[in-house]
Amino acid sequence: FTLTSLLDAGYTDEARSWRDWLLRAVAGRPEDVQIMYGPAGEHRLDEAELPWLGGYEGSAPVRVGNGAHGQLQLDVFGEVMDAFLSARRAGVDDDPAALAVGRALASVLEDRWAQPDDGIWEVRSGRSHFTHSKVMAWVAMDRAIRLFESVGGGDAPLDRWRRTREEIRATVLERGVGADGVFRQTLGGTALDASLLMVPLVGFLPADDPRVAATVEAISTELGHDGLIRRYDPDHTDDGVGGHEGTFLLCTFWMADVLLLQGRRREATELYERLLGLRNDVGLLSEMYDPSAGRMLGNFPQAFSHTALVATGIALSRARHGEDHGWRRG
Repeated sequence: FTLTSLLDAGYTDEARSWRDWLLRAVAGRPEDVQIMYGPAGEHRLDEAELPWLGGYEGSAPVRVGNGAHGQLQLDVFGEVMDAFLSARRAGVDDDPAALAVGRALASVLEDRWAQPDDGIWEVRSGRSHFTHSKVMAWVAMDRAIRLFESVGGGDAPLDRWRRTREEIRATVLERGVGADGVFRQTLGGTALDASLLMVPLVGFLPADDPRVAATVEAISTELGHDGLIRRYDPDHTDDGVGGHEGTFLLCTFWMADVLLLQGRRREATELYERLLGLRNDVGLLSEMYDPSAGRMLGNFPQAFSHTALVATGIALSRARHGEDHGWRRG
């Protein structure tokens, strides 16, 4: 998300530096790509609780580190491959290491995509077959194919990757969509998840597909709160944490993106301006927002929220100028 935002905003030098940092972090062990690394590329970010600290307004437990560094999150493969392809298309100088890492990631994912994982929301309740994770595994294979096609194929097994890409797609469409045509949080499950707003944003299905339309409507109705979007319903999703939470700002930006792709520019603009109005006095956003209490919640400041603000704002600007924005990414 960071690299895509930098590229969209025209900061090519900064995007190149970020891409190079990503390569250094991942290149050592591409088969074990993580959701996060330390600033110097550290792989171990062991988590510990500090029981002697009460936390902000009593929001214990206070933790250092992050246990999610050891989770399997298949969506990361898609994010990294999408970043590599986006960088190449934006004119960031070619680096052979990007191709080498991309090939390694795609090869690992051939065997790993069918496994359960911990998902984008880093649940602590055990692994599952999250539909969003499978969609992003499809993205990883799709972007790997496109990346190597752009350099003439190299030594990549493109035919095998194409078969894997189609197998993932068929699995998602067969098991990830309910009888009502709505994408579900897990394969064969019933819960909703706002991460499925990414389906049209990454080009898995077009925005006017009936399944996308049904999913957008269901998420808006069942996960919406005063016009903002929750990532899931804790009453129907065991995340291993418990309790209720506010609306998730990243997901609400995604909703604006999808509305724009559906040709609903006025609604997308109104939602974007609503989100801009939630910023504090120095323009920063948190992870979540509680419309009932009128206050920010969760991690602050939150990179997710700010990268999404940039991406959605640029997409809206391009739409106003009549530019074909297509998928938001890829």
